[in-house]
Amino acid sequence: MAHAIDPHAGAHGHPAHDHHHGHDHHDQEEMKTFGFWLFLITDVILFGTLFATFVVLRLNTAGGPTGGELIELPGIIASTFILLTSSFTSGIALLEMNRGNKKGLIVWLIITALLGASFIYLEVTEFIHLVHEGATIGTSAYWSAFFTLVGTHGLHVSVGLVWMTALIIQLSRRGITPVTKRKVNIISLYWHFLDVVWIFVFTIVYLMGVM
Repeated sequence: MAHAIDPHAGAHGHPAHDHHHGHDHHDQEEMKTFGFWLFLITDVILFGTLFATFVVLRLNTAGGPTGGELIELPGIIASTFILLTSSFTSGIALLEMNRGNKKGLIVWLIITALLGASFIYLEVTEFIHLVHEGATIGTSAYWSAFFTLVGTHGLHVSVGLVWMTALIIQLSRRGITPVTKRKVNIISLYWHFLDVVWIFVFTIVYLMGVM
């Protein structure tokens, strides 16, 4: 007696839902990437608002210290160089991932994270210096806008560092998979975004504030 053919079986008798499951998983990864792009758009709006606020309030020092009096540009230039270098190293990490080199990917992500941590260290040092010199978030509208804008960017870098560290651990355990690939692509995009934002911070807050 002939066996009934399962309409749901594939060419080799495997259930076709295996193929559908893989397709659904791919769709989920694409949806998560799309969700990240939406998050990035809201972040652009957030930073745009903070920049606009700073530009409006940058002359309102209430007779207190100005940015030009307290900001030390050499340290800021060093911070900028470190962050831009970390963007370059995250790009190399991406290249290593596309080559399938797990070790190279992890090494370059660690270097990126260390550079990011150095940036945060310099920023915290700068904030301590400013507070010591009498410029706090409550000193004037200018310093409120300054600390809010620069601090929000620093907070984003800190979140990126925690995220990158967790991803490095995941990569060391699971290797390069479709899921970890998507996560590396997203963290790299996020990191480049923070670099672009910092260029605007450096130009508008520091160069315009000091010149």
